[in-house]
Amino acid sequence: MRIKFNPIHIFVIIISLVFSTTGLKAENSSNIRLGVEVLLKEKIDIIKNKNVGLITNQTGVNSKLVATIDLFHQNDIINLVALFGPEHGVRGDLKAGKKGSHYTDKKSGVQVYSLYGSTRRPTKNMLKDIEVLVYDIQDIGCRSYTFISTMAYAMQAAKSNDIPFVVLDRPNPLGGKLVDGPILEAKFKSFLGLYPIPYVYGLTCGELAKLFNNEFNIDCDLTVVKMKGWHRDMQFDETGLEWIPTSPHLPQSKTAMFYPTTGIIGELHTINIGIGYTLPFELIGTTWIDANGLARELNQRNIPGTYFRPIHYSPFYSSFKHKNLQGVQIHILDFAKFSPVEAQIHILTALKKLYPEQQIFNGTRTAMFDKVIGTAKVRQAIQNGKKSKEIIQGWQKDLRQFEKIRQQYFLYD
Repeated sequence: MRIKFNPIHIFVIIISLVFSTTGLKAENSSNIRLGVEVLLKEKIDIIKNKNVGLITNQTGVNSKLVATIDLFHQNDIINLVALFGPEHGVRGDLKAGKKGSHYTDKKSGVQVYSLYGSTRRPTKNMLKDIEVLVYDIQDIGCRSYTFISTMAYAMQAAKSNDIPFVVLDRPNPLGGKLVDGPILEAKFKSFLGLYPIPYVYGLTCGELAKLFNNEFNIDCDLTVVKMKGWHRDMQFDETGLEWIPTSPHLPQSKTAMFYPTTGIIGELHTINIGIGYTLPFELIGTTWIDANGLARELNQRNIPGTYFRPIHYSPFYSSFKHKNLQGVQIHILDFAKFSPVEAQIHILTALKKLYPEQQIFNGTRTAMFDKVIGTAKVRQAIQNGKKSKEIIQGWQKDLRQFEKIRQQYFLYD
């Protein structure tokens, strides 16, 4: 028997399929369980009936986007007595670089201490009533992102005050396999990089805490509450989790992939990297670049996993506000083959080759570039006209040594 459908029937079937598929996707969307969820469901004894200090910000949420602050505050067997905020604040309400202050959180009524103000580590007075210190912040897998320095300083404070330290683990949005960039040299130690690790280190915050604790002699009483279901080859969009902007210019999880591709260049303030426009960290542009010429030069280099597209744009704010810029948009086509810091070196050497008369490294920001990348050798090599391959080769031996060290701290396959 042949069944005939009129257009209305077909429309209803299509709509039903769409909603059915959407429903299935929503039901199965959470592929992992975050450290905070494992803690509250299976390991609550770690903090049960104890005075808890929580280091967190707007990214500290469960898979249903409920803040860890609220989950703790509303739990009768958790006594949340203090909150500690990193750069951007506990609720993510401070712009980059703005110092925070101490105050009472309006929603929970809990005392808030800023760890990005008059002090960058918890003081003895801040910790006087605390029995366990908990860290729950989403980082982006790059050494210069200050959240991991806050974690390290807090671990040191926990050790000094004989307080257990707990890390609620979260995914590394760059995955757990990518390691890239030079190792931080001791003389460039700062809040933008405390320890000699690569710019991209390929560990979760929990794994990194274990490495910090053992390799750099913090030796605090550390517990890492592992995630369930996360694997090293996962990109963030494969986790089924919603992305919470870690700072104003990282609005999407994919932006975390671009941050180590252009962010160090952005420290120079002589090149725009999309800040002030709609594609932060995805662009390279300024007034003296020829878009087609730069795209052609970079694409001829066959940088694995990427393509450079000519672009003309005008930022809406920042130091290049309303200026007509030319440059390239960076398209990451295969993240598994892509090395962001290496791409950044290619961009800089291409600019040096095409525009030798331009002073890319100019003024006081040069010191900041060296501090963020962790060495002066890269800048000096570019200024001396060395090729990208030679510059990149310069940090490979150190990376191989770090690879052997970091594998000792893997919590996930």
